Amino acid sequence: MRILLWVIAAATSLAGACSPPSSGRSILNVSYDATREYFEAFNRDFEDEWLRETGERIVVNMSHGGSGKQARAVRDGLEADVTTLALGADLDLIARDAGVLSPDWRAELPAGGVPFFSTIVFVVREGNPKALRDWSDLTQPGVQVVTSNPKTSGGARWAYLAAWAWADAESGGNVNETIERLSALFRNVPVLDAGARGAVTTFAQRAIGDALVTWESEALLIRQEFGDQGFEIVYPSVTIRAEPVAAVARGHADRHGVRDIAEAYASALFSETGQSLASKFGFRPSFPDLADVEDRPRFPPVKMVSVDDPLFGGWDEAQRRHFMEGGSFDRVLGDRR
Repeated sequence: MRILLWVIAAATSLAGACSPPSSGRSILNVSYDATREYFEAFNRDFEDEWLRETGERIVVNMSHGGSGKQARAVRDGLEADVTTLALGADLDLIARDAGVLSPDWRAELPAGGVPFFSTIVFVVREGNPKALRDWSDLTQPGVQVVTSNPKTSGGARWAYLAAWAWADAESGGNVNETIERLSALFRNVPVLDAGARGAVTTFAQRAIGDALVTWESEALLIRQEFGDQGFEIVYPSVTIRAEPVAAVARGHADRHGVRDIAEAYASALFSETGQSLASKFGFRPSFPDLADVEDRPRFPPVKMVSVDDPLFGGWDEAQRRHFMEGGSFDRVLGDRR
């Protein structure tokens, strides 16, 4: 892995300030479902590069799950050294309630801590037999939709906001009509999986559902792994820029004596290798010029709304209005019964 040399040099210098030299150290990266394959490759390269540059053999351990569930686990005591979760609200929760992240964690890494981004798409079966082209098609009777639960899954929260943007435009901003449209969609969701990867298993392996609403990266993975079974990707008319985020949990990393490794690791996500691996595993790099040329055609230009648009007002407001107890998602679930 071609990690920038200054990252390793700075990390090695920091090791002397934070902890005595040691061997056999490890860090824990707490991440979300859809990053499993990416981090398997990234971690292997990072470990090899660290050994070459420092002579120290280290281990990167991983924890994967629904992003909201993972954030609550760190808040409640899971000692992550690095967090790479699906949305900023999850890291804000950790910073506020656990105190192991800096409140200004967004300023500590390039691109506001967003190493790569994705968007929300539909995956349909070969030939798209039910002609599912847009969100309105997912509300029709007889259509079965597979997705994960916004209460536990970061990807599902991004998907919910993308659907809300569509429904808001259709209703002219009438909240009650927007809720009705989303309720019709979620009436077609028989089971809400806990995380994005569980929803992929339900749709692709268990052959349940007519459409899967998921990350673009998961859709590309399905095409790669199950393409011979016949799947197609549909980009709806309204989608969202879905931004996973990374931060060093300095409180834990300092206590574990691994802050040098954790900071080099997080910085390497933005290196040439970190960015090119992102494109290889279906994520859109924050620095697109670092994507491998052969991977760039996988990412068509798409018009995306942002959580920072006035419709949502940023993650603090979006979380409060839509996903806290009594928010719009609870209304949608109540109306669908």
